[in-house]
Amino acid sequence: MVDAYLGLGGNIGDREVQLTAAIEQLANHAQIEVVAVSPMYETKPVGYVEQPDFLNVCVHIKTTLEPHELLEVGLAVEANLHRVRDVRWGPRTIDIDILLYGDRIIETQALMVPHPRMTERAFVMIPLNDIASDVIEPRSGRAIHTFVTPDDTVIRYTS
Repeated sequence: MVDAYLGLGGNIGDREVQLTAAIEQLANHAQIEVVAVSPMYETKPVGYVEQPDFLNVCVHIKTTLEPHELLEVGLAVEANLHRVRDVRWGPRTIDIDILLYGDRIIETQALMVPHPRMTERAFVMIPLNDIASDVIEPRSGRAIHTFVTPDDTVIRYTS
């Protein structure tokens, strides 16, 4: 089994319910074991900013799925939760990104791992640090915790 880390986020509807449902669907997959889930964080949108705030969470899984198979599972979960893709960085019910897949670097048209720009995004790195602080980001060779800086736009969410 391979250790992989996923980033999940959403800003339409009941964000907490959507994130929880996505994690449950992942956990119910025969080839995925959910190992750890970070706290949820409320974050400001990036890119297209005229939209509601996001809830973000990171999930550590173990899987026997190959990276592109895991991508397909994530896309299926997004579809189950009514994800619509019409505006880049726009509002969405759920978004599931593969952040890390073992120590592999994958660069295909369909999938890039480690996820591009993840180390520049506090809304990814802060929750990822909660569950993977000593994990090495394979492009840089640096531990996750070395990328984390305080950011007042990323606030731990409490329901």
